[in-house]
Amino acid sequence: MTTNNDHGVLRIVDANMNRVGEALRFLEEIARFALDDARLSAELKNLRHKVSISDPNTKRILISAREDNDVGFDIKYEVQNRTFYQSIIANSRRAEESLRVLEETAKIPGTNLEPALFQDMRFQVYAIEKQLLSRISRIESIQLLKGLYVVLDTAFLNGRNPVKLTDEILRAGTKAIQLRAKDYGTKDFIDLAQKISTTCRKHNALLIINDRLDVALAADADGLHIGQDDMPVKTARQLMPMDKIIGVSASSLDEAIKAKKDGADYLGVGAIYATPSKPDAKVTGKEMIQDIKDKTGLPIVAIGGINIDNCRDIIDAGADSIAVISAVLSAPSPLDAAIQLIKKIGHDNE
Repeated sequence: MTTNNDHGVLRIVDANMNRVGEALRFLEEIARFALDDARLSAELKNLRHKVSISDPNTKRILISAREDNDVGFDIKYEVQNRTFYQSIIANSRRAEESLRVLEETAKIPGTNLEPALFQDMRFQVYAIEKQLLSRISRIESIQLLKGLYVVLDTAFLNGRNPVKLTDEILRAGTKAIQLRAKDYGTKDFIDLAQKISTTCRKHNALLIINDRLDVALAADADGLHIGQDDMPVKTARQLMPMDKIIGVSASSLDEAIKAKKDGADYLGVGAIYATPSKPDAKVTGKEMIQDIKDKTGLPIVAIGGINIDNCRDIIDAGADSIAVISAVLSAPSPLDAAIQLIKKIGHDNE
């Protein structure tokens, strides 16, 4: 910058350079400490350095232009309580708006600033904002994987209406439904998934689709659960929107570690006990739950032969959640069965 700019222009540049740097620093800390994302953290750090003033003389000129009697100093609007999601939006907007101001200010003759630089940075922040929000959204979804996770297998409905049954189960406090409909054609599966999705959203609960990526996408479900013989996790991660979660079945430590490496957000570990829903499933026992959790750091949804008599043992063994089918779907009252399971495992699923 030259030193002969209008005093007001210098103040605009100084204020908006500071705003951009502060906002980008906050977003960088989110990427670094909340998401452990080295790539996004590096991108934000690089952007922040682009608006930092390294030349001492220029820095001196900008600081000298500051005034204590700034007419906007006493105009304050601060939200006291924000989620990570809301804070990312607020700071992204702050950076984007300030970069737009700098872009326009740079067009004033004599500033020696490049409008294209700030425009490019603004577009980069738009893209990074979307990625950060998507990642945070996944974290918030994963936090719902606590307590009772019901696999709504259409083969176990016993003539019940699946949508009404879902509403009952969710009224009990369940926060995750996995929809499995191997006996449905694609069109009917999508139609059912869309109806179940509406019910889940009403209760602030997750809808996870079993196996079928196409159905998960068509129903705008919260996630997809895949087995070892289904679509590769890497492929699913590439095709699923960034804000959707992916669960992977694992019956060994090696499978669990690979699933995490390939992009899994949580693990379905089991079968813990022999189960009539999958008579050929390998029985793992509960002993490996804590080991898998320690080695991967991922939430564990234990599945296989779990009922009211053994569910507390599974939670005590380190599982974050228990997945059940017949323990709820085959009960005389699925609502009461879900309530009793939630009480027994000691989570209120709030």
